[in-house]
Amino acid sequence: MSGPGGTEGDVLEYAPISETIMRDLAHHLVEYGGAGLIIDYGYTESGFGDTLQAMKAHEFVNPLEEPGEADVTVHVNFETLEQAARQSGAQTHGPITQAELLDRLGLTTRAETLMRKASPQQAKDIQSARERLIEPTAKGMGQLFKALALSHPEWPTPAGF
Repeated sequence: MSGPGGTEGDVLEYAPISETIMRDLAHHLVEYGGAGLIIDYGYTESGFGDTLQAMKAHEFVNPLEEPGEADVTVHVNFETLEQAARQSGAQTHGPITQAELLDRLGLTTRAETLMRKASPQQAKDIQSARERLIEPTAKGMGQLFKALALSHPEWPTPAGF
């Protein structure tokens, strides 16, 4: 993502249906109570850039090749989701990284507890899974994935936020 003005040839992804869905969800939570948690890969500040991608058999592929044979997706714009929720009267929390959320919810402590009671191979698997969820590496989900909570305006801050 790059600056607010952009230049000729820059790509601006815009998904108005995501804002519509978020406004509808937020309105429902404000009217009837409740909370929502959105976790996905994405970015926290709007900007220019192309996040269109496709995955097939756990590998990146050209999104225009083999239509219907790969999962095509784009990154979530958490800034616009948060704005849409707040404009509908919901209370928002975040977005924060998945690493922050899971750390605040006690993932490391839980993993350490499980590893103490596990076989060496199980402990290695638990550590590997923990790292995949919170590490900022290319294969890690800790920084790429974000979390946004929304709730009725009178509800307390959700755990982890």
